[in-house]
Parts: sequence; C-alpha cells; structure tokens
Amino acid sequence: MLIVGLGNPGDRYQNTRHNVGFMALDRVADHLSIPVNTIKFKGLYGEGRILGKKVRLLKPMTYMNESGQSVRECMQYFKIAPEEVLVLVDDIDIEFGTVRLRKSGSAGTHNGLKSIIYQIQSDQFPRLKIAVGKKNPHMDLADFVLSGFSKEEIPVMDETLEKAKGATLSFLKEGIDSAMNSWNGK
Repeated sequence: MLIVGLGNPGDRYQNTRHNVGFMALDRVADHLSIPVNTIKFKGLYGEGRILGKKVRLLKPMTYMNESGQSVRECMQYFKIAPEEVLVLVDDIDIEFGTVRLRKSGSAGTHNGLKSIIYQIQSDQFPRLKIAVGKKNPHMDLADFVLSGFSKEEIPVMDETLEKAKGATLSFLKEGIDSAMNSWNGK
C-alpha cells in the first residue's frame, strides 16, 4: 500500500488549503510512528507496517502540478498497482468539514491529480478528498487554495484532518469499500 499526501514544499505553503494532503499524511505518519524523512522518489518517503502489511508514505516535493512524477517513480520501483495507492488531496467542492473517499475518477480542476493520472496513465486509484472550503466567486482559484485558514476555520480543519487520518487508517485496515461506508459524508 502507498499513501500519498499532496502539497507544495517550502515554508511559504506550509499551512495553506492546498497542503492539507501533507497535513493529513503527517497525522497518519505520527499515528503509525513512521518517519517520512527519507529523500527518495523526488519526495519525502517513509515505510512501516500495519496489521503485518507494508505501508509506504510519500510526500512529493515536486510542487503540486508535477506530483505524478514522484508517485510514478515510487509505484514503478515497488510494483504497486493503482488500486493500492490512496491519494490524500484538498477539495473545494465538498462541504467544509467533511472527507470523501472515492475509488477512482477524473481530476476535475486539481493539478496534482491531473499530474498523477497523466504520469501513471490511469485514474483507477483511490483518493481521499479533504474539504478546504468554498472559494469566494470573485477570488482566483490559485489564490484561494494557496491561502491559509481563518481563525474560525482552524478548529474545523483540525477535526477534518482527524477524520482524514481515521479514513486513511480504515482504508489500510479494511479496504476501500468498508472505509467508504464508514467515512463518506462525515
């Protein structure tokens, strides 16, 4: 199994909406006591075990729009099938405070997902969408996803990241179908 958290490297992007994939992966890594600090596959990488199964964690350091390079290299090296990859990704279309697991699908407007689909030539990988709020219609999408959270949004985002951690652990322990039944809409 490979869990990929999407985000942008560097302090400038650290607590932005676009980096919730990194934030969620950090919580999973802490929970599983897996350090994600080895430079490998154009990213930060770590591995460990859960229920006797090997788990690999990856944070691409290529910037969002080239995340697929890192994911492809890791998948090819370990011969990981798309169905065994879970991508943790920010989402602007679902209700703030929720997470949603999907078995597969299009990238929509998300450049990180577009890059992964292009690089691995498949959209048949599970993804965990983490709601980051809806943008103001007058605001540029890039400006919105690269913005931080308001004081009021921070506690909601903290709860949402805990849900993302729980959904990821369910995916690892029980598989995508069971995890979808347990976590979608929460």
